[in-house]
Amino acid sequence: MTPNIVLWIYIALLVAGGLMGFLKAKSKMSLIMSLAFAVPLALCARDILKVNYLADALIGVLLVFFGMRFVKGRKFMPGGLMSIASVLALVARLFLLR
Repeated sequence: MTPNIVLWIYIALLVAGGLMGFLKAKSKMSLIMSLAFAVPLALCARDILKVNYLADALIGVLLVFFGMRFVKGRKFMPGGLMSIASVLALVARLFLLR
């Protein structure tokens, strides 16, 4: 498994979560923000954006955001799940796969 495959899996989870938030809670902001983060992550995965560690920085920002949502709301979905996914994606991209 390469770092880009990990990134594509994370992008799929991010977009699926945004879509689920839109469909279940009618949260337009959830869909907009998931796509706003997914687009630059996809550009990094396709090597169109060749900025070193931009994808890792974006995942780190999302980790902080979802971690704060989990701590504040104490609900596993979506904050806890995406916090775990963010940690796994960062660890895999930074340490295991390079």
